[in-house]
Amino acid sequence: MERWSKERAWEWYNSRPWIRGCNYMSADCVNRVDQWQALHFEERLETTKSELALMSELGFNSVRLILEFVVWEQEHDSFLERLERYISLCDSFGISCMMVLANDCMPPKTELWKMPYIGEQGYDWGYHGGKKHSQHGAHSGPAPHFYFDDAVSADKYFEMVTEIVTLYKDDSRILMWDLFNEPGNSRREQITMPHLVRMFETVRKINPSQPLTVGAWWFDIENDFRTSALNEYALENSDIITYHNYSTYEEHIRVIKHLKTLGRPIINTEWLARCTGNTVFDNFPLFYLENIGCYNWGFVAGKYQTYEPYEAHWNWYKDDPRAPIDFTKWFHDLYRPSHRPYDPRETELIRKFCTLADKEFKK
Repeated sequence: MERWSKERAWEWYNSRPWIRGCNYMSADCVNRVDQWQALHFEERLETTKSELALMSELGFNSVRLILEFVVWEQEHDSFLERLERYISLCDSFGISCMMVLANDCMPPKTELWKMPYIGEQGYDWGYHGGKKHSQHGAHSGPAPHFYFDDAVSADKYFEMVTEIVTLYKDDSRILMWDLFNEPGNSRREQITMPHLVRMFETVRKINPSQPLTVGAWWFDIENDFRTSALNEYALENSDIITYHNYSTYEEHIRVIKHLKTLGRPIINTEWLARCTGNTVFDNFPLFYLENIGCYNWGFVAGKYQTYEPYEAHWNWYKDDPRAPIDFTKWFHDLYRPSHRPYDPRETELIRKFCTLADKEFKK
């Protein structure tokens, strides 16, 4: 299977309503092991059901979900059953799933570093991601990858990829396959390139009916949009262009203008950083106006605590008290644990543009 033509990509994109949603994990999950493992799953699924109802009422129609290898490996059969239930529950609310197959956001190697594990998950209050030493801390060198740095584990990982994509390759509930989240992050850079190439080759051979993508996540805007080799490879091989942007409105417009030169549909798969000026009021109307799909990070604030700033933000402020960070604002998430909005003006704006987009699609 070859990369989709631009014509096929636009036909796919224009055949459906404007894509909008969030990167999703229910508020009672500590991490993605907690999201997918058997322990507490029934309780988590009930929370998910109530949050999907809230999401549907808001007007969202898709979620971006990141899979967790250790659950597939250690609870294989029951995990596949839970995955099907999760996808079916999303579909019952008219919400499609973008499935993320791999991830390079790794925590730094410290004395507290350990592999993901099945069972009760610990967390720390007051830290982005629920951990004092998260992937957003300082990396003195390339972070070790939980699964890809061991050849046997990597081969097993691609067994998971092959099995899941094959199972859902023609399933309309799966919107698209996001093959690798932020490849090269955590200072892994060229370590990841062979894994990224293998990921595209593996999934292309399966020939799914859904498009493939890998999001570009780093650009040097002031230097002619210089970017990494991994970002270039991702953009050159993706059927649909996806990208991440947590920067200011002005920089975001410049990124969009650059990506539009590629001539393919565009979806932003991570945005919203209120404390550094990336807001709902700026971005959501911009996505609507430019016909760019969008997934903000987070939905209901909970144990994963992505409303907290990155650890890097605290370090930045420590080094420079004039740093442009507003610590009075939430970073991510749209709703409080009570299901009241963080800011009702935000959710009202989102609802209005979702309604408008759907009316225009039906004409």
